[in-house]
Amino acid sequence: MSVSCDMLVFGGTGDLTLHKLIPALYHLHREKRLHKGVRILALARQSLDRAAYLALAERHCRAQIARSDFNPEMWASFADRLDYFSMDASQRGEFVRLAHYLGHVEGRVRVYYLATAPRLFEAIAANLEAAGLAGEQARIVLEKPIGHDLASALEINRSIGRVFAEPRIYRIDHYLGKETVQNLMALRFANSMFEPIWRSANIDHVQITVAETLGVEDRGGYYDNAGAMRDMMQNHMLQLLCLVAMEAPVRFDAESVRNEKVKVLEALKPITGLDVQDKTVRGQYIAGQIGGHDVPAYYFERHVDNDSATETFVAVHAEIDNWRWAGVPFYLRTGKRMAKKYSEIVIHFKPVPHMLFQSSLANRLVIRLQPEESISMQLMAKTPGKGMSLEQVELDLNLAHAFRQTRRWDAYERLLLDVIEGDSTLFMRHDEVEAAWRWVDPILKGWQGYYRRPRPYPAGTSGPDQARHMLERHGRRWS
Repeated sequence: MSVSCDMLVFGGTGDLTLHKLIPALYHLHREKRLHKGVRILALARQSLDRAAYLALAERHCRAQIARSDFNPEMWASFADRLDYFSMDASQRGEFVRLAHYLGHVEGRVRVYYLATAPRLFEAIAANLEAAGLAGEQARIVLEKPIGHDLASALEINRSIGRVFAEPRIYRIDHYLGKETVQNLMALRFANSMFEPIWRSANIDHVQITVAETLGVEDRGGYYDNAGAMRDMMQNHMLQLLCLVAMEAPVRFDAESVRNEKVKVLEALKPITGLDVQDKTVRGQYIAGQIGGHDVPAYYFERHVDNDSATETFVAVHAEIDNWRWAGVPFYLRTGKRMAKKYSEIVIHFKPVPHMLFQSSLANRLVIRLQPEESISMQLMAKTPGKGMSLEQVELDLNLAHAFRQTRRWDAYERLLLDVIEGDSTLFMRHDEVEAAWRWVDPILKGWQGYYRRPRPYPAGTSGPDQARHMLERHGRRWS
């Protein structure tokens, strides 16, 4: 069971809080993972009394939580933990009111979850300190993106670091809370069969794909200033790459794991200048169809500039310059309004040295993160009957089926519990964020100089043709 604490969620009426954080906390309460002393306080500008906020939270939770998991009596006991405080987080004086409202309890842990626009991060941290709310038992959680580029990320890290010591800063990436992502570490470091082959001598290339069928929805204002590179590649995609490529940590603790991830980011070969034309593809969806429904072009979405040059698709040919991965390309792609929604990592092994059978194909390890979570190994096997005709078959570990008696935790459940318990293993350290930006910044600058307009691709397809050509030049294709 977790420790007693106050969890304060800034942006308490926003989509992240109502669709993810409150449902995750409800599940933790339902499974008796929260200490009886855990209190939850949602904070936002909207003028609501407690009863109105509880009704709002319940309505959203009923929509997000499976009917079999939502129990009115359980909700009532969870609601006893939940409160609401109306305030403007940009105003320092409001934090004096908040401090008075909270009262003083010596040694009590306080978690400040900033589910707000990043521009408020520095002001909120400074205001918490000024009001005496940032003591040694206080922790702060920052949602991505951490900055817009390297310079802004450095400034955010410096500003937050002046108030909170690094061990008390939790930079969250919900992908790291996914069960299958953590199973990737178990697969690599708890199974002796993989370690000898997890290297350039045996692996031809690696593909990481995060594809979405949705567009920008209500996030057009944010997304048009961010794009797929900042919104997905700089954080989610590079975190997945780190887990595939990192060396085994000395121990499974926060510093050891994060040390190894930083080494991967620092070993990424820079993509600069004209290289962006060969090693990156940026695209933007135009009108098309998904599931039989017409979809408008990106530049017709709400809050998007009609002449926008923002990318909704990115593909990158990345390389890691170290002993284990020298010569192995990592192909990363992410896009909106794609043909289907899925996230997966595919390890393509090299073919056998001598093709004894005509139909022999190279093996693949497929790690599927969504929509279903599974790990499968694609092997060659003889088909029944005379002769040596081969087919590719799957050795499949369906995690939902293997653990069907156990409810699958949402990523935020795991990560919220880790914050409360003070475990930062699955969170990003400041140098991880900065190393990622050091690699991304030259690509963004290269685009400004040599690749200003994204390539169009119809909604409901797999992205621009140039992404396919990027692999075909090397005799490969997307999985």
